[in-house]
Amino acid sequence: MALHTTRALQPSAQLFCSAGAAVVVSARRIRTAAPCVRDQAQSRSALTRQSLPSLAACPSTTSIRAARMSVMAAAAAGSKGRALLSVSDKSGLEELAKGLAAAGYELVSTGGSAKAIEAAGVPVRKVEDLTGFPEMLDGRVKTLHPGVHGGILAIRSNPEHMAAIKQHDISTIDVVVVNLYPFRATVTKSPPPPFADGVENIDIGGPAMIRAAAKNHGDVTVVVDPADYAELLTQLTAGEVSEDFRKRMAWKAYQHTASYDSQVAEWLWGQVGGGEPAPEMSVPMKLAQGLRYGENPHQAAAFYTDGSLAEAGKGGIATAVQHHGKEMSYNNYLDADAAYSCCCDFKEPTCVIVKHTNPCGVATRDDLLEAYRLAVIADPVSAFGGIVAFNRPVDEKLARELREYRSPTDGETRMFYEIVVAPGYTPEGLEVLKGKSKALRILEAAPRPPSGRSLRQVAGGWLMQGADDLSPEDITFTVVSEKQPTEQQLSDLRFAWRCVKHVKSNAITVAKDNKLLGMGSGQPNRVKSTQIAMEKAGEDIKGAVLASDAFFPFSWGDSVEMACQAGVAAIAHPGGSIRDQDAIDCCNKYGVALVTTGVRHFKH
Repeated sequence: MALHTTRALQPSAQLFCSAGAAVVVSARRIRTAAPCVRDQAQSRSALTRQSLPSLAACPSTTSIRAARMSVMAAAAAGSKGRALLSVSDKSGLEELAKGLAAAGYELVSTGGSAKAIEAAGVPVRKVEDLTGFPEMLDGRVKTLHPGVHGGILAIRSNPEHMAAIKQHDISTIDVVVVNLYPFRATVTKSPPPPFADGVENIDIGGPAMIRAAAKNHGDVTVVVDPADYAELLTQLTAGEVSEDFRKRMAWKAYQHTASYDSQVAEWLWGQVGGGEPAPEMSVPMKLAQGLRYGENPHQAAAFYTDGSLAEAGKGGIATAVQHHGKEMSYNNYLDADAAYSCCCDFKEPTCVIVKHTNPCGVATRDDLLEAYRLAVIADPVSAFGGIVAFNRPVDEKLARELREYRSPTDGETRMFYEIVVAPGYTPEGLEVLKGKSKALRILEAAPRPPSGRSLRQVAGGWLMQGADDLSPEDITFTVVSEKQPTEQQLSDLRFAWRCVKHVKSNAITVAKDNKLLGMGSGQPNRVKSTQIAMEKAGEDIKGAVLASDAFFPFSWGDSVEMACQAGVAAIAHPGGSIRDQDAIDCCNKYGVALVTTGVRHFKH
């Protein structure tokens, strides 16, 4: 006989045997199935001998109810209440179970949770003692039953509710401790699991219990996070769970299921969306740190990590470990992210120094210590008080240089930094660096080249875009001038081009020999950015290269001619202006090489 799940979940339905036939008694109708042997009836019966050993093989409906209630009544005798535990994350479960039992609560559990509690020597009842049904459909149906949800959702002060559950022999459940199948951990494995595995890790009964308990938090305490077990036990042991705690746990429960559903929805859209923007989107975020203030002291602020599947294992500043120093601030996070994102964009050993989210010093060398010195020299005034990032581990020698290096401006002032960030530190290097300052923030972060999506808020909405992950290796540099760039100049142009995409628009970078000489950023016009970059480069601009994040709208008497007259040897820009020929003619006049990339790097 095939049991219809929807029927099996009806409170008015009971399964029993009579004259060798299995019959479903429903509120709507009675159906007689083909005769069944005893083992078939036992495997398909809603009330098995395992769950109710006192029952005969073919009891009456009345005896089923009586036996079930006698079993539960005997177990609940003398208890302060009933707690239902069903968790995938079993950390802290043994201590919780023992604490609940010691506080006088009867424990009811499912599957692996019940086995873990039994193994800890704590008495526990199976959930089928409440429902009268065994776990079925490979565990898909365990708790989806009025015997569970009626006990959770009944409002204790509502006489009609209490009369209804009494009529159907349902007992109240006072504490619900549930966390969900490891969906995120499953679908973010490498290589990705089969689609069917992802589907099987979508929890159904868990969210239903969590949401039910949270809805009825006036009478039921719901806990989804092992971090809250200790406070739960403290309050239960004291004799009463406070209203404030129950409300906080209800909020946390709904946030837990909301984040879970967001990840499921993100995963499913990834299967069917074809790369298109999702018609609706939610982003699960978790508070990592409350901040003293935002960009300014009068602005409240906090730092959240992104729990989206797309961010799993990506690395970067959000998951950095802080080894030393003062608490990170809002601006610290912005600057550290800018520095490390730029640094991780380089494949060779590189140092990047950032001030106010703009790279003011960048250098690539086989020797990381030399790269650091050259990055400082690019703009020592801006570097002072900045953020230093490396894409290689920091050893003792480099750490000593960071600790003792004097400003090139006077040769005496020891350089001061807010943050040092790297993918790792040797033990000796870390200890040396800690000695530089009690305030110096030392971060260790997994490398993360530009990747993922970017979300940016505007009033009443959000903008989403993919990362600007194009590198010079992905771009064709097309020579459009009569003058051909040398191999060294082409190498420098690629370096300058990699730098310019990390500078705020309008962006200009001047570079030579894999080091940044000067940059102009964030100006309303490109001419001013060019002037600033050339001023910072100084005399070193002769023979250097210049890169612009967008095309030059004008050339004569403008940025292109200014650069040519200053001694720049080669220029790179995206091209695409109606006056591109002016740039070509200008460079031809001064004997400067000009290349176009066909790619723009605006960074607003």
